[in-house]
Amino acid sequence: MKGNDERHLTQKNGVFKGCYLGVEKVYRVSEITRQLRGLLEDAFPEVWVLGEVSNFKTHTSGHIYFSLKDEASELRCVMFRGDAQSLSFTPVDGMKVKSLGRITVYEKRGYYQLQVLFLIPAGVGELALAFEKMKARLQAEGLFAEEKKKSLPPFPARIGVVTSSTGAALRDILNVLRRRWPILTVVLRAARVQGEGAAADIAEAIGDLNEYGEVDLIMVGRGGGSIEDLWAFNEEVVARAIDRSGLPVVSAVGHEVDYTIADFVSDVRAPTPSAAAEIVVPDKGEILSQLDSLLTRSRRASFARIGDLRGRLETLARSYGLRRPQDLIMERWQSLDELQRRASTAIRHRLDILEGKITELEARLKSARPEATLSRGYCICLKLPQNELVRSSSLLNKSDGVCLKFAEGSAKCVVEEVEA
Repeated sequence: MKGNDERHLTQKNGVFKGCYLGVEKVYRVSEITRQLRGLLEDAFPEVWVLGEVSNFKTHTSGHIYFSLKDEASELRCVMFRGDAQSLSFTPVDGMKVKSLGRITVYEKRGYYQLQVLFLIPAGVGELALAFEKMKARLQAEGLFAEEKKKSLPPFPARIGVVTSSTGAALRDILNVLRRRWPILTVVLRAARVQGEGAAADIAEAIGDLNEYGEVDLIMVGRGGGSIEDLWAFNEEVVARAIDRSGLPVVSAVGHEVDYTIADFVSDVRAPTPSAAAEIVVPDKGEILSQLDSLLTRSRRASFARIGDLRGRLETLARSYGLRRPQDLIMERWQSLDELQRRASTAIRHRLDILEGKITELEARLKSARPEATLSRGYCICLKLPQNELVRSSSLLNKSDGVCLKFAEGSAKCVVEEVEA
């Protein structure tokens, strides 16, 4: 071995050991990282970077983490709380921004990043623009109308879930549902939630659960991600499927800051899959606590009622009626006799009135009988052979046979002449 690459190698127990000649120092990882950090910070003390926001997250500490990307590359960014407080707008995934910052290295992980000092909007990315256009169009069609929102059942027995069968979202949903409402049955309709064909699969899954019909509501969602990762839930085919659903639909897509078209069309929007699981079912512990409270109140009300009745019984026991029951009974008998006398008088008076009316009606009926009319010299004329009552001479013709009925007896005759 010659030149700068010259080295000595020794072998012991099959293991080669060696050292490069001319190498003055062996660096530790942290030393290399620190020196690279110094080089980058010196080379890029302050720089403006134009890109599209992706994976935007706000930490509980107030620091902001996101990436800037273009069609070829992606750059990690951090904006610490002190600088983030000066923001005049809320960045969202897909938004184009201009960032002023320093290129630095996060030594613990060994990757370079942009420490953002100042951030301003620079336009809207293509995906974000497509999102806003579709949102405006579907809203104009009425797909987001509040009056179309269906209520969730308070105590569902079966819930349909549309998500990836291998994703963390499903595990989170099942964990929360088991903890809060263990008697629930979950029907999973697995679907792709990212990539080509995902939107069509999600829409088909919603339709399948509606056709199945054995669930009380549908949860649709997945875990967080960039605007590209969540784009299947911004597709029109998914929005139309949710709008057609006869079952209530809960959207559980991404994190709290993530909004999709599915969120606006759904009957209920949950900030995360776990939160969706908490929304759709009651808490077993809370229900049991409420039942215990109702039982306690019921016991108290029962004891109070028993105490009230006991007091009334004691009052009755001290009353005159119970101390002299025979006198009270005799008084009631006397009142009953009086009522009986008054009732008998009223009945007799009523019967006298009715008897007079009956006599009057009988007299009127007798005077209205045909026999009474015939006895005054009138007769009844019947046309033969049907015995049809003749009320007018126009009903008779010459040579017709008639029967004349008198008060006593009758006579059959033949018509010789008809006069009007």
